[in-house]
Amino acid sequence: MKYLRGGLLLAGLAVVLLLGNVNIMQKQAVLDEGETLLLRLRPVDPRSLIQGDYMVLRYDLAAFPEAEQAAALPWRGSVILARDEDSVGRFARLDDGGALQANEVRLRYKLRVGWGELRYGAESFFFQEGDAEHYATARYGVLRLDESGNSVLAGLAGEDRKLIRVD
Repeated sequence: MKYLRGGLLLAGLAVVLLLGNVNIMQKQAVLDEGETLLLRLRPVDPRSLIQGDYMVLRYDLAAFPEAEQAAALPWRGSVILARDEDSVGRFARLDDGGALQANEVRLRYKLRVGWGELRYGAESFFFQEGDAEHYATARYGVLRLDESGNSVLAGLAGEDRKLIRVD
């Protein structure tokens, strides 16, 4: 009985580690191969935006449906954003499962229950302590998307829409 418990514990640990590694590999594949989407950040005072070694990201309202539309959405789903020539996204329409236009991308969301607020999954950006001044000029969140609309935050960009790099 003692060996059975130990074996089950090891098997459970192996499953957890396997699932965690599969998730990491999927997100890395999105970063490597996904489409780029820039979402404009809401103007915020950098002194209150930067807390410790991370920034709380709030996207511009142009990336979201109107409040009345958002309130009627299911708690999980996707929306369609239209990208301009610089890959900056703006809300275009609710996802009806149809084909996308050439300049459109699908983006998955979760509805924050009780707040009526959509979350696109990239709400915080972490960086090394002491690098805050580099990111204080950030104006865009840079997302990478897979074909299903899953997103991974790849970094932040300045007004020039170029990824901010700290050397």
